[in-house]
Amino acid sequence: MRDGENAHGTGPTGPTGLTGLRRHTWWTVPGMAAGVQLLFVGEWILDEDVSRWARGPAAVALAVEVVASVVLLTRRLALLPRADASPRADASPGADASPGADASPGAGASPEAGMSPGAGPPVGWLITACAAGTVLAVCALAVRNYGLWAVAPATVVAIVATYLAPRARRPLIIGSVLFALLPGAVVSLAAQDGELAHAALFPAGLVAFTVWVLLGPLWAWDTARRLDEARRLEAELAVKDERLRFAADLHDIQGHHLQVIALKSELAERLVDADPERAAAEMREVRQLAADTLSDTRAVVQGYRRTTLDDEITNATRVLAAAGIDARTTLERTTAADGLPEPVRHLLGLVMREATTNVLRHSRARHAEVDYRVTGGLARLRVSNDGADEPPDTARHPARGTGLPSLGERLRVAEGELTWHRDGEHFAVTALLPIGPATAAGPVAPGTAEAGPAVPGNGAAR
Repeated sequence: MRDGENAHGTGPTGPTGLTGLRRHTWWTVPGMAAGVQLLFVGEWILDEDVSRWARGPAAVALAVEVVASVVLLTRRLALLPRADASPRADASPGADASPGADASPGAGASPEAGMSPGAGPPVGWLITACAAGTVLAVCALAVRNYGLWAVAPATVVAIVATYLAPRARRPLIIGSVLFALLPGAVVSLAAQDGELAHAALFPAGLVAFTVWVLLGPLWAWDTARRLDEARRLEAELAVKDERLRFAADLHDIQGHHLQVIALKSELAERLVDADPERAAAEMREVRQLAADTLSDTRAVVQGYRRTTLDDEITNATRVLAAAGIDARTTLERTTAADGLPEPVRHLLGLVMREATTNVLRHSRARHAEVDYRVTGGLARLRVSNDGADEPPDTARHPARGTGLPSLGERLRVAEGELTWHRDGEHFAVTALLPIGPATAAGPVAPGTAEAGPAVPGNGAAR
């Protein structure tokens, strides 16, 4: 089995059927070219009414033409890309090489012709096919067989067209169809047999039909291969998107928890002499946070954990209070986070977590505000703080500042919006997400949760 086919008949990317299609194309195209010539021209040669002087040369020319056609088409098919989209094809459906597998394999597949750039037909065999086709055409025209003389020349034109890109094929095909009008018409006019229309139009139509029949399977193969490649690329993109989502979730969990652990450890260090009991309590929380981080990381790996807005608001208030930041939370009583669709709660929870982490890492805040409400079918979350640090030097620290832009992309995919702005020492992050039909919103009922008193000398929130 070839083309990465496994025991179940599927390719490397699934049951695409391209291996079978390639084999079908391999046998159909040369077989059809040889069969049509043997059937129609061979029947004519065996007709006892045909003069012997025409039958002898025609029989030899037919044999040569069939062999040359099969060789030319086999070498063209050897240039077909494999089902796994590699530029070099298998030599045959069931063998490692074909007689013409050395014919310009090339280094890459042409986007139009599905073959190697610059690969052309073997000149010797092409000349042989043209010569044999000319002999057959002359023999048939000599006995005024207007429906047969164009069979071999049309096959040669179609074979040459298979080696060309679409733009180069058109002039060849159009020119051949127009030229096919002339030989039969000239012979008919000279003989005055009254078959001018048939002698001119039938060969031209035969050329066009032969080219279409031989190019059709190659076009079908190339189209199927491109569709399979697009499907595989789509699958790869889906895997990459999932990896990015997993990386973002892991960054959110570990970055946030590690920042809080660092904050509480510093706080415990400052309190160990002045208030040992408080220091011990902080270290117990550090231990619990470490255990939570491990548990959450395992949950993300298993795909179970989902960040929610209500959990993150509660956690943010507790963490900011531990950092000595006066955190005020304003929530609409009639639009609690529990009533949100799960995807909205998850995304807003991520925003809440990232905003809280930014307050801790990139500010010397003393006050922070969290405002959540639903207006006109939009869930709006705004987190602001004072004491914002200067924006980082992205030239010196190119990896910093990627959390909010990444979240902004995720909200845009959900038809939402994430904006942030700085006004002096004040920094605010605002998230908007649609939640479906507008929820009836009553008057704003702020529930204010103030943080505990600031710990003197605490400078961990940077």
